[in-house]
Parts: sequence; C-alpha cells; structure tokens
Amino acid sequence: MTTHSRAFLWRLALLLAGLSMFGPFAIDAIFPAFPELQAQFGVSHAAVQQSISVYLIAYALMSVFHGPVSDAVGRRPVILVGVAVFVLACVGAAQSQSLFWLLVFRALQGISAGAGLIVGRALIRDCLEGDAAQRLMAQATMIFSIAPAIAPIVGGWILGWTSWHGIFWAMAIFSSLVFIACLVWLPETHPLAARTRLRIGSLARGSWAILGNRRFLLLAMAACFNFGALFIYIVSAPAVVLDHLQLNQQQFGWLFVPIVVGLMIGSLLSSRLAGRLSQSATAKLGFGLSALAALSNLIYNLVVDQAVAPWAVLSLGLSACGIGLVFPLLTIAMLDMYPRQRGMAASMQAFTGLTFNAVLAGAVAPLLAPNRLGLAVVALAMCAAAIGLWWRYRLGIRREPSPVPSPQLLDGAERL
Repeated sequence: MTTHSRAFLWRLALLLAGLSMFGPFAIDAIFPAFPELQAQFGVSHAAVQQSISVYLIAYALMSVFHGPVSDAVGRRPVILVGVAVFVLACVGAAQSQSLFWLLVFRALQGISAGAGLIVGRALIRDCLEGDAAQRLMAQATMIFSIAPAIAPIVGGWILGWTSWHGIFWAMAIFSSLVFIACLVWLPETHPLAARTRLRIGSLARGSWAILGNRRFLLLAMAACFNFGALFIYIVSAPAVVLDHLQLNQQQFGWLFVPIVVGLMIGSLLSSRLAGRLSQSATAKLGFGLSALAALSNLIYNLVVDQAVAPWAVLSLGLSACGIGLVFPLLTIAMLDMYPRQRGMAASMQAFTGLTFNAVLAGAVAPLLAPNRLGLAVVALAMCAAAIGLWWRYRLGIRREPSPVPSPQLLDGAERL
C-alpha cells in the first residue's frame, strides 16, 4: 500500500470531515427553527419532526447505492455528484413555501448527503490499513464532531436576524465551499483494476449477503444501539432544550457542546491509543464509559425534579466520549470483512445505522421527548443492548475459528 505524506493525510482528514458535516448540519441546524416552522405552516411538532425522519429515510435508502456505485466508477465522481446535488437541495429547501416542498427537498438532501460520509469511509480504507486507518478515521471523526455543536448554535444565531430560510442558505454556502475543495484536492483512491461491474442483481445479492453475515450484523447493531443512546437526545433536542432545560432558541449549545467535546475526546483517544492498546481493550473502555454515562443519566433524572444545565447534560458528554472510542473500531472491523467490496460494506453499515436512527427520529422520539425519565430509561436500555451484542460478537470469535480467508471474513475483523 502506498505511503502517504502527513500533509496529504491531514488534507484528506479535513476533506472527509467537511463531507461528514453535511449530515449533522442538515439535522441539527433546524432544531431552533421548529417553533417557527410550526407557526408558519400551521402544523404540530410531530409534523415538523418528520423533516428529520424523511431526511433519514431517504439517506438510508440511498446509502445502499453510494458504496457499490463508488466500487464501480470510483470514489471521486460519486462524492462530487453527491455534494453538487446537496447544494441544489439546500437552495430548494431555502425557497420552500410549504411543509410539503420542504419535505421534498429534505428527502433530496438525504439522498445526496451520504455520498461523502459513506464513500469517505471506503476511501480511508483504500489508502491505509490497520492502526493507520484507525488513526485517520478517528481524526476525521474528531474534526467532524464539531458540526453537531456548531449547527444548532449557528441555526439559533441565524434566527436572531432572519427567518428559517436563512439556515438552508447557510448550508448551501457551506456545501458549495466543500464542493470546491473536493474539486481541487480530493484524490481518486480506487483504481480501474480494482473496480467491479455494477449490476442490480449482484448489488441485491451482495447487500443481502452482507446483511446476512452474522458477525457483520452484530457489529452493525452494536454501533446502532450504542449511538442510539445518544441520538435519542439529539433528535429530541427541541423538547430537551426548550422544555426540560427551559432555555431559549439561542441556547442549544448547552446540549450540543458537551456532546461534541465528548466525541472529540473519544476520537482523540482512539487515535492516540491505536497501536498502544489492543482494539478489544479500547472497545471495552469505550463501552464502559457509555454504560457509566447511561446509568448516571438515569440516576440524575430519578433524583432531580427539575433538570438544570450543565449538570443534566454532562453524562451525555461522557456517552459521546465512549462512542468516539468505539465507533472507529467497529467501522474498520466491518470494512475489513469485505476487502474487495468496501464501498458496499460501508453502505450496509450506513443503511443499518440510518434506518435505526430514522425509526428513533420518526416514531420513538415524538413519544419520549416530553418525558425526560423515559428518555433516560430508553438510553440505558440501548446501551445495555449494544454491550450485549458486542459481547456476543466476541464470544463468537472465540468459539468459532475463522474459515479460509474470503471476501466474507478477514483477519482485520478478528482483532476487535
């Protein structure tokens, strides 16, 4: 594998972090605008909440194709087209005059936003392997984790001097800048000799085979539940900030800053521990922090009658730190199971995660958001499920010797 300079790797990390920011910005930036959207369109909070679930559902469905298409035509074209479509979707959303058209362009945002994130994961694995891949994945995660904190704060600031339309104009400007940066600096890492032919039948069979891989599915669902314990709070942000914490539209940072700081610390630790601590030990540390966070969050909500910032959100920062430690390891292990189909593997990982998050955003969060104790209980249950799934994966590794190396299982997955 080619040796890359430090400057190249940092430039790549910055590009991938910028591409990964589309998702958090598209989700979090509009949270402060929920009351304004309800008033302008004359709809309920639950109806406005569908702007999140529609985005995630479209994201999940299209994620099935981003990776395989990049396996066939290369990483760079898929990313460039995806960013260009996202820019147009932001412009359309900014000019929407009804909830219907807003949801249409939110779906278009979802269709295009995943190209950079999903294909970017495969791109990292194209360039690097082992501990080096873990470091770059963690660095990109650390930089990208700024977005969830900045997005709602920026959204609140924009609402201070203009309407919700300005939030989407800001997204359009940001994504245009990322498009220019990709046009200039993004390399093609998937050579012609390594590309596969794109056939719908093969795509369906390959996708089903990956989802049918028990070890892959155990890791994917462990990642879903581990992040879900935090994501349930993210998609319930309007209720958490405005109702539970009794803050205003410019104070969403009280919820998101601790989360982002935790993600950055966890990702930095994951990067620094690569090669110094075994991947299994690092995963144990991350899951342990997540469990401690979920338990302390439940105790706080049982004991305290009125949630108060920052104490009510400190445990969420600890949960984010655990996620930052674990997620790069789970991602690399899943991609290493399919060295010739990394794009498809990245798509299937994204599909499972996004489908799970869409259910949380569209069905679970509207029911739980008004009840902070209910949120805490569900978060602890999801954390416990994540640990159980990971333990079951580890048990299977110990009991079942690997078969002859094949596209289905590689040594890289065994290290976890």
